[in-house]
Amino acid sequence: MRDTRPMLVELSVVEQRYQAVLAVIRDGVPVVEVARRFDVSRQAVHRWLRWYEQQGLGGLADRSHRPPRCSHQMPASVEAQVLEMRRLNPVWGPRRLLHELERAGVQPLPSRSGIYRLLRRHALIDPDARKPRSKKFKRWERGTAMELWQMDVVGGIVLADGTTLKALTGIDDHSRFIVCAGLMRRENARSVCGHFAEAMRVHGVPEEILTDNGKVFTGRFGRGQPEVLFDRICRENGITHLLTAPRSPTTTGKIERWHKTLRLEFLMGKVFADFDDAQGQLDAFVAEYNNNRPHDALEMRPPATRFYAQRAQTRPADASALTPVDRSGDDWIARRVSAVGVVSVAWQQISVGKHRAGRTVDVQVGEEILHIWDGNELLKTVLRDNRKEIRKKRASIAS
Repeated sequence: MRDTRPMLVELSVVEQRYQAVLAVIRDGVPVVEVARRFDVSRQAVHRWLRWYEQQGLGGLADRSHRPPRCSHQMPASVEAQVLEMRRLNPVWGPRRLLHELERAGVQPLPSRSGIYRLLRRHALIDPDARKPRSKKFKRWERGTAMELWQMDVVGGIVLADGTTLKALTGIDDHSRFIVCAGLMRRENARSVCGHFAEAMRVHGVPEEILTDNGKVFTGRFGRGQPEVLFDRICRENGITHLLTAPRSPTTTGKIERWHKTLRLEFLMGKVFADFDDAQGQLDAFVAEYNNNRPHDALEMRPPATRFYAQRAQTRPADASALTPVDRSGDDWIARRVSAVGVVSVAWQQISVGKHRAGRTVDVQVGEEILHIWDGNELLKTVLRDNRKEIRKKRASIAS
């Protein structure tokens, strides 16, 4: 027997809309009744009638729901300006770019997130490059300037003749103001302490200094834990010298972050003509950093605005430890370091390191203690193991 049940036919959207239009135009069915029959609003039926009247059957097809314009979309002129600023300054992120646009008086000013999306759209930012900060890291900051300085040594300064220099840098913990940026051919105690003393002459004496455990900063891990020149200057100026735990660079995070800025914005790809050229350009960069460059941690203000606004009470520096000491008295003798790094005082053998072989050191002879000095650096303090007569006072010049 033949199946006479009616077949269900699926109509397209255009066909359904066309039927609704015909029902109104041809059959005279009220719009309200057509809307109820097709389960749409009256406004939708009127819209279909308008589209059919203007464009015919093709006007009933689906069209894009995208609005004709977006009121908060970044203008093309601003997009071009942002991309050009980023090209000229690859280290600038969305926050810095927004700050520079505001300083330039750009209108309308885009949002920070809008700038981020623009950079990401043009593949100028890698969203996976920045790792989320560990929750165990805690930010800390002193309440006023001159309460604490962080200091460290950084390398990577290349001269045209192929030699490399290092720099002692110091940053004020509260204001991020760079208090010291002095170059050195060698990282030794006298060079480091010379720049440290000059920073105190210019800016005053801080209450505390925070450094790592480098040998130029502390004798903490030396045999007998001698007082190095840096510690002596701190003691004579009433400065509390704080040391980081071993292998804990995040403790001195502010100076490490300054070193990153120094490498990215100043040292990258640069070769300096000579020592004076390198120091001159470094001084100019530090002046720009302190006085003009906006800082993220300071609400985009330069460090100088905070450094000079509120400061702990300062006092003049005492750098007498760097001045030459009169060592012509009877309690001073001189010795030349042997090839194996040893000096001999009344047959007592004292090691000062093979790297000092051939140098002349001064020894202050006490009743029970010997102090061995290389210039203004105290190398070692040891107990005397005998009371024998010291015959040669200037063994360093003996033939």
